[in-house]
Amino acid sequence: MPQINKPRSHKAVPGNGASLTRLRTAITVFFALDGFVFAGWVVRIPAIKEQTDASASTLGLALLGVSAGAVVTMVLTGRLCRRYGNHRVTVACAVLLSLSVALPPLTHSALALGLVLLVFGAAYGGINVAFNSAAVDLVAAMRRPIMPSFHAAFSLGGMTGAGLGALVAGPLSPTRHLLLLTVVGLLVTAVAGPTLLRQKPPVPPERERPTQDAAPRRPAGRTRGLVLVFGLIAGCTAYGEGALADWGALHLEEDLDASPGAAAIGYSCFALAMTVGRLTGTTLLERLGQTRTVVAGGATAAAGMLLGSLAPALWAALLGYAVTGIGLANLFPVAVERAGALAGPSGVATASTLGYGGMLLGPPAIGFMADWFSLPVALTSVAILAAVAACIGFATRRAAAP
Repeated sequence: MPQINKPRSHKAVPGNGASLTRLRTAITVFFALDGFVFAGWVVRIPAIKEQTDASASTLGLALLGVSAGAVVTMVLTGRLCRRYGNHRVTVACAVLLSLSVALPPLTHSALALGLVLLVFGAAYGGINVAFNSAAVDLVAAMRRPIMPSFHAAFSLGGMTGAGLGALVAGPLSPTRHLLLLTVVGLLVTAVAGPTLLRQKPPVPPERERPTQDAAPRRPAGRTRGLVLVFGLIAGCTAYGEGALADWGALHLEEDLDASPGAAAIGYSCFALAMTVGRLTGTTLLERLGQTRTVVAGGATAAAGMLLGSLAPALWAALLGYAVTGIGLANLFPVAVERAGALAGPSGVATASTLGYGGMLLGPPAIGFMADWFSLPVALTSVAILAAVAACIGFATRRAAAP
């Protein structure tokens, strides 16, 4: 008699549509909260600089605390997720992120600021690995390429946090503003956290009931190699994000004689286009597939950044920034999702670490190249790395197929 596999209970494996929808909503909320809190901190950096009486160089060293804390924690969070579960680690890091964002205004020296930013960076890096790992599980269970929608929520949260920060920068001190972020973060975690804590991560059907004719698993060495490949794609993408965030406005102001207000619009065009690209990313992935999306996105970003960096007119440069944002929009989500599908939380941690490394490398690399050549020429490196990401995606199209 054929063996009948008994279905698992929904409590153990939330496979019904309602449970998956609730999980998707909760994870989306945490992505948005992360972007909201981080952007709220970023807009108060000038005020914190004045408060600590730090020079530009000492402030830069203090800000490295965020990067150092994030990179170290990203490596460790994969292990924590395997031991305690993605959902628990997400909630714990959200609490830590909400509490630690209130610490910078309490410092009065660059050293103290750097130390508290280590804690903030650790929470930021940890929650990024944890909720991306949770999202990877959900993508596999729903069998829909919805990863870009989560990253769109992060972008929207960041735009909201930055906008709100600009509004309250005058009437509210940094202490009150960031304390308000703490309250908002804890309230959001209290509302969305129980959904994650009550339910275990969903298990895709192919993982629940392996069959004899299932495809053989990849060797461990090959899997690690593919994870590194996707991490490189994430790094190439994040390099462009970091470069445009720090140097995009300066290029418009110094090389194209734009006013400060017009120059500020440059990054807004890039960020808005990236958000729109991620909101439409699921539809794009369903129609084109992952490989074509990566190749087309990298090629589009390369063309857009060549226009943005070398165009002689402001309107053309702004158009180039927008095209670059659309092209880069879905590369990072696809890279992290594929790394997580291959190696679980460890894959997400590796890809996220390489991606964050690219974001850290971008601004100083652009600065050195600008000194050696010129800023427009330096910004073409964003186009080169976007093209590299497209080439990597095409070259590994068969090896990386699910």
